[in-house]
Parts: sequence; structure tokens; C-alpha cells
Amino acid sequence: MKLVAVVLNWNGGEDTPRALDSLAGIETICVDNGSTDGSDREVERRFPKVALLRLDENHGFAAGSNAGLVEALERGADWVLLMNNDAVAEPGLEDALRWAAFANSDAGILACKVLFEDGRTVMYAGASFNAWLGYSGRRLGYGQPDNFREPRLVQRADGAAMAVSRQLVEQAGLFDETLFAYVEDVDLSLRARAHGFDIVFVPDAVVRHKGSASTGGSTSTHNLYYDTRNTIFVTEWNQPLPIGLRALRRGVIVASHLLQAAAHPKRRAAFEAVLEGWRDARAGRSGQRSSR
Repeated sequence: MKLVAVVLNWNGGEDTPRALDSLAGIETICVDNGSTDGSDREVERRFPKVALLRLDENHGFAAGSNAGLVEALERGADWVLLMNNDAVAEPGLEDALRWAAFANSDAGILACKVLFEDGRTVMYAGASFNAWLGYSGRRLGYGQPDNFREPRLVQRADGAAMAVSRQLVEQAGLFDETLFAYVEDVDLSLRARAHGFDIVFVPDAVVRHKGSASTGGSTSTHNLYYDTRNTIFVTEWNQPLPIGLRALRRGVIVASHLLQAAAHPKRRAAFEAVLEGWRDARAGRSGQRSSR
């Protein structure tokens, strides 16, 4: 089994070098998404063994990751580990993924365990997604001490750290680039299961994750915008409903995101981001969030 890692960089500062350091020993591709902070040059200087793939501008998480996936497969990868640039791999991750791939012949996605930066508290240890309602709820174990030790099947992976197989890409396709960022991991998970692939949670493949670095951190509202809009898109692609029920589901999605916005430090901007995401979904506007 040949495993190749892909790390997407966009003005990553010191986050990206930390991520690449943690992947030492794994063949790695760093895709630079049109950075303007010089972080691409820093990667080139400090990591001569890392293949640096430069894109002309910020194409978003989906398209940037796809560029890395295609390059990894052209290099002969059987599995491609996609890891956020603000994540750090714990020792043993490569061996855990290799054993999981060997033990789960029907797997198309291997979902890593994602911890907060303290290395003890869970951010992701599995998750579900109800396409009928467009609701996934809180990720399993979120905010709890890390007591998750057993591998198991899950409904969706988390894009912070997940490995995808060559077979999955060949049969189910790449990330949908119209989403730009957020919910593309859910969409790929739904397509994987529709094509008969398993999604396996691998508890010994561990990363620590800062979270939301590429969209401005906890005070940004971009994540609420993209998550609202893209959840509507993804549910309607994967679970079509009649017009009346579709409108009801959209209402559920918007309401759940408005609840999140209520706890945001920039409450008014957060509410506006959710409503903007809903309006753009209704209008069929995809891609990067408009500056209007």
C-alpha cells in the first residue's frame, strides 16, 4: 500500500510547517492555494522533500484538495491522506492507516480521530448525517475526554484528517468544487456509501487540530455562511424531496445554524451570514462567498 499525504496551504504562516513536520517519513504534497504571505516560499525552503504544487489563486478547499489528490494518484498512491494545515499528526498515524486499510477491504474512507490542541479532548470520533433533515448534530465525543479506542463504521468522515482510496476516487469522484469550502467531506462521505464503500473510524490514527484557521478563526462568520449554503446543496443533491418538504428541510437547516449564530461573538454578522447562505442556496449561487 502506497500512502501519500496532501496538505493544503493558504497563507498558513507557521501552521503549515508544523503540519508538514508531523508528517515526516510520509511522502507528502503541499498544495499552495495562491498564498500571499510567503508561506509557499517557506515550505519550499524548509521542506525540500515535500512536493510543492502551486495554484494561481485561492480555489477553495475542495478544488485545492482535488489538485493534491490527482497529483498523489499520478504518483501511484493507493491511499491519500488529506490533512488540514492547522492539524498535527500524532506518531503512529501512518501505521494505523495501513493496518486499517489492510483489515477493511470494503473501506473507501478512513476517518482519523481528531483531538483539540490539548491532545486529550475529542473534536471528532465519528459522526452521523441525516440527509432527510439536513442535520448531523454534534460529532461523537465532541468535548469529551479521549476514551475512544475501538474502530467502527461511521456515516461520515471529518475533512480535518481523512484518507481516501484510489478506488473511491475512481468510482465516486473527487470533492465537489462548487462547494468551495465546508460540507464537501459530508458530500463525499454520502457518495462513498452510495457506491458501496465503508467509512471506518481509525482510533489510532490521531491528529490534533486548531480549527477554522483558513476561514479566519472563531470570530469569522465564513464558516456559518458556507455550512448553511452547502448543507442545503448537499442534502438536495443526495436526498431530493418534493418542493414542500424541501422547503421544510431548508427551514430546519437555517434554524439550526441560527441557533449557532446566537452564540457567536459577532452575533449580528453571524445571523447575516446564515441568511446570506440560505439566499445564495435558493439562488443556486455556489463557489466562493461573494464580497457584495
